[in-house]
Amino acid sequence: MIPESKSQTLWAPGREQIEATGLSAFTRFLVDRRIASADLATDYTALHRWSVDQSEDFWTAIWDFCAVVGERGHKVLVDGQKMPGANWFPDARLNFAENLLRRRDGEDAIVFWGEDRVKERISHGDLYRRVAHMAAAFRNAGVATGDRVAAYMPNCPDTLVAMLAATSLGAIFTSASPDFGVQGVLDRFGQTEPIVLVAADGYFYAGKTIDTLGKLPEIVAGLPSLRQLVVVPYVHREHDLSALPKAVMLADFVQEYRWVDDIEFVRLPFAHPLYIMYSSGTTGVPKCIVHSAGGTLLQHLKEHRLHADVRDGDRLFYFTTCGWMMWNWLVSGIASGATLLLYDGSPFVADGRLLFDFAVAERMTHFGTSAKFIDALAKTGWVPKDQYDLSSLRAMFSTGSPLVAESFDFVYEKIKANMQLASISGGTDIISCFVLGNPNAPVIRGEIQCAGLGMAVEVVDDNGNTLCGEKGELVCMRSFPAMPIGFWNDTDGAKYRAAYFERFDNVWCHGDFAEITPNGGFVIYGRSDATLNPGGVRIGTAEIYRQVEKLPEVLESIVIGQDWPPAKAGEASGDVRVVLFVKLREGLQLTDALQQRIKATIRDNTTPRHVPAKIVQVVDIPRTKSGKIVELAVRNVVHNLPVKNQEALANPEALALFRDRAELRH
Repeated sequence: MIPESKSQTLWAPGREQIEATGLSAFTRFLVDRRIASADLATDYTALHRWSVDQSEDFWTAIWDFCAVVGERGHKVLVDGQKMPGANWFPDARLNFAENLLRRRDGEDAIVFWGEDRVKERISHGDLYRRVAHMAAAFRNAGVATGDRVAAYMPNCPDTLVAMLAATSLGAIFTSASPDFGVQGVLDRFGQTEPIVLVAADGYFYAGKTIDTLGKLPEIVAGLPSLRQLVVVPYVHREHDLSALPKAVMLADFVQEYRWVDDIEFVRLPFAHPLYIMYSSGTTGVPKCIVHSAGGTLLQHLKEHRLHADVRDGDRLFYFTTCGWMMWNWLVSGIASGATLLLYDGSPFVADGRLLFDFAVAERMTHFGTSAKFIDALAKTGWVPKDQYDLSSLRAMFSTGSPLVAESFDFVYEKIKANMQLASISGGTDIISCFVLGNPNAPVIRGEIQCAGLGMAVEVVDDNGNTLCGEKGELVCMRSFPAMPIGFWNDTDGAKYRAAYFERFDNVWCHGDFAEITPNGGFVIYGRSDATLNPGGVRIGTAEIYRQVEKLPEVLESIVIGQDWPPAKAGEASGDVRVVLFVKLREGLQLTDALQQRIKATIRDNTTPRHVPAKIVQVVDIPRTKSGKIVELAVRNVVHNLPVKNQEALANPEALALFRDRAELRH
């Protein structure tokens, strides 16, 4: 919904700002090449429609405008009407790493902060050389086209080096963050069978040093495909690896290849596998989603240069781990000329101030974070703009969960008024976004600015009819290059089709409950499978979170639908009731008065159906490693159903807080 039943412009670019954006440069490119008409330069709706209707011309223009390194070939799309089944750029040959390693000069390629413990600066020339050494070592270890190289690593430069080295050879890269337990790692890498594992000895988090070397013997034992373990000394300098099979220290692994100063990039078909990503896995073993080199590269170039307005010399930051697709999205920014600002650790070091220290010290131009981080900052009452010179900052990005309208207010009032705030939404499934920012358009309070160019995004009802101004399913009506190749070990494609194409024939159904606003923007109300259905009326969970978390007493909340009354044996429950769990500020109790305030706030700003039947206090809320709350897992616990893969959670012990609650028995 549009907050308070009205649209409110919070920021709009000036004429000079619009003229300088990559999106404007792209439209001039289209006109100069006579690919499209001049009216597209001033009308994003028309430009988007053209990019979908003339998708072959659009994606060819992206290739040429972004100067992709490789041979494009003459064919653009074969079987374009099939979804899945469309074949983009079937004659093309390229290498993903070659496109990210275009420069070899002395300017910053990477600036890394590991909390306040580690700092490192790497030039483009040094990055190229480090990748050359690693690629030669990988080749000597037997890594070849199609083999898998896995990383169990923090978000540090060595992870990027490993990815670029592996993909330069045509190997497939896959990663998990070091906070995963042994079973979480094996649930992922055990399916994809890497032959090389690059693993850190530990990581820093919230000022603590956390060792991971002790997990490696069990991980190695659980990966029979593994030929080599490369240990990266991140938290300690030296280790005795004599008891660890197949292990070698990074320095020893690359030592004899330090004379190598060039990379033999293997150019492969557009659809050659690049990454294997993993679904969150909170309802079973994670799905292994395979993404192509060409599709990932084109999509990221489009999103960075046109939607995020990343330009040569910009300094791009996103808070992420290597277990979240935002890492893959971030590191592609180097292909658009950006310096990557990598950070590993807790975002709340020094109460969140360390990230702003990083922003000022490194003249950050793009600050990427999560909606939860912005909300948590707002709860502190801190005003960053009063203490920090953020004049270099042009854009702030938010993802991970819906960004509520009040968080838009906080960003513009307390962080910086004159910048683009882009809430973005997509996911691991497409390693990119369906809806995101537009640097040439105003930011409307509570709305995602636009659908991505080349993405035929719509919102439809249960019968597949297009909706505007009403809530429904977020879908994509036509194929696009960044669609997954498929799922690993899903030989007949049945699991892949079931995941996205079962609901509507030949249409990608993403699983988000959404709305297109009269402004042409988008509001995401949460995951479709987590929507509430009291009395048969669908309610997005984000609608409730937005109201509850306005209250200063509430730090966080999670809402589910509880079957009520309980089903009798052999029968289905007749209805559901809304149950809200709240995490309050330290020392506070959920009094009757506070419950009534919560209910009144929800009722006054939504509808009576949104008001929870039960409100229950908890001291923690379970979330995935990437920070997303897990409504389905909580719902399963409340209904005494198993949560199959607790290794996917950052704090699985929190699930016990929801089991067999006396408050939910009546």
